[in-house]
Amino acid sequence: MSVRHASDLPATEVSAGRGTRMQVLIGPEEGPNFAMRRFIMDPGGGMPLHTNEVEHEQYVLRGSARVRIGDAVHHVRAGDVVYIPAGVPHDYRADEGDEPFEFICVVPNRPDAIHLVDEGC
Repeated sequence: MSVRHASDLPATEVSAGRGTRMQVLIGPEEGPNFAMRRFIMDPGGGMPLHTNEVEHEQYVLRGSARVRIGDAVHHVRAGDVVYIPAGVPHDYRADEGDEPFEFICVVPNRPDAIHLVDEGC
């Protein structure tokens, strides 16, 4: 068991993203089944279209963004819950403005790989 404050945990830049940082709140060494991460995207920041080998369960803490999941585009904001199935292409674009887009992401503690999707651009 452990209790920590999120402000005491490091945030690392997400190399594939733009203006995006991630904190590991609960890692595989602590939770045998799930990991919990916090993502913070600066206004206008985001993540390119990609897939993961594990599903994502997400809860939006603040801000708003456009999230593409497969062929559907959603506008999400604080209080929204997002489910992204394993293997489904998805991306994020935080709305412009004064507030970052921030969400909690819970994933299974299983091997995962991120694959960028080439959109032919």
